[in-house]
Amino acid sequence: MDEAGRELLERIIACPSPTGDEQQLQRMIREYASEFADAIEPDLHGNLGILLNPRAPRKVMLAAHCDTIGFLVMDIGDDGFIRVDPLGGADEQAVPGTRVVIHGERGEVPGIFGKVATHNQGSSEREKTPSIADAWIDIGATSREDAEELVRIGDYVTFEARVQDLRNGRVAAPGLDNGAGLWTILEVARRCAQEELDIALYCVSTVQEEIGSRGAESAANRISPVIAISVDTTLAIDDPGMPSKRTTPKLALGKGPSISMGPNTNVVVADLLVGAARARDLPFQREPNADVESNDAKPLQVGDGGAAAASIGIPIRNMHTPVEVMSLSDLEATADLLTEFVLRLKDDTDLLPINMHRSSVAFAGGRGNR
Repeated sequence: MDEAGRELLERIIACPSPTGDEQQLQRMIREYASEFADAIEPDLHGNLGILLNPRAPRKVMLAAHCDTIGFLVMDIGDDGFIRVDPLGGADEQAVPGTRVVIHGERGEVPGIFGKVATHNQGSSEREKTPSIADAWIDIGATSREDAEELVRIGDYVTFEARVQDLRNGRVAAPGLDNGAGLWTILEVARRCAQEELDIALYCVSTVQEEIGSRGAESAANRISPVIAISVDTTLAIDDPGMPSKRTTPKLALGKGPSISMGPNTNVVVADLLVGAARARDLPFQREPNADVESNDAKPLQVGDGGAAAASIGIPIRNMHTPVEVMSLSDLEATADLLTEFVLRLKDDTDLLPINMHRSSVAFAGGRGNR
């Protein structure tokens, strides 16, 4: 990854974006994309669309949610300790002892999630899975009045932002879900802005995925894309914590993005994505899913009458913890794949699943015949 790409990734991770309070990050994205976008469209829900060639009749939407898991201040005790509820599915086992930032009216307030010392726990308590309902945030306050000088009920809380380099081009940070996907669609938009497109490209930073993909639903209904692809992180299981379920897709870091397969995926779009990867000799992994997708792909597939949908996954370890891990090579490969996919699309590419042979022939012509 070049210096500019790394700088963008670190800016995304450093910008707090808990579910429901994503606008600081959206403003940063708007400023960044204004240098190359043909148009930028915010909506009332908080989504932000970066548009290229918007006058073309066929709309292609790449969606990456910008929100991260976080917490919401629910109570400030007489003793100055702060109680919160989770925003999205935070890993409760990973919460105790972590550093957090409370985003107060007067600025950022550092704190930590406290826990009962192991010396003061019985054996049954030590074996119990920690619960956020029993956790508290310690900002060093000595009373409710002391805490309320900086913190209000309803303030948002995020993990302390930090990108840590590991070996072999891997990094650890909170918010890679889905800072990684967001970086990807911005990079695809930047690259495609330098090319001639046959389609209208909508790269949309969606909100509130962590509580039910609400932003993607409203954006899909507003844009009405013909093709819609969710770009998100996905579970790598190449560490000692590999699940025992034999049918879990065996995705690994360093082997490229995953391409969805199964009922959530338009078979033509899956074929086009695989074809784009093979045309550039890019690594990819097949990710079958027999259930309904739990990310933005679900509303994209059925929104406003339906779209030819698929999901691209960037493998990460330790999802929904402060130490999510990914490979930078996977990030680059994902941007390469989606750029190639977009540039190969024509305004008359046949996407009907019943016309597989005809769509494959149309795609095989590639960019060289444009």
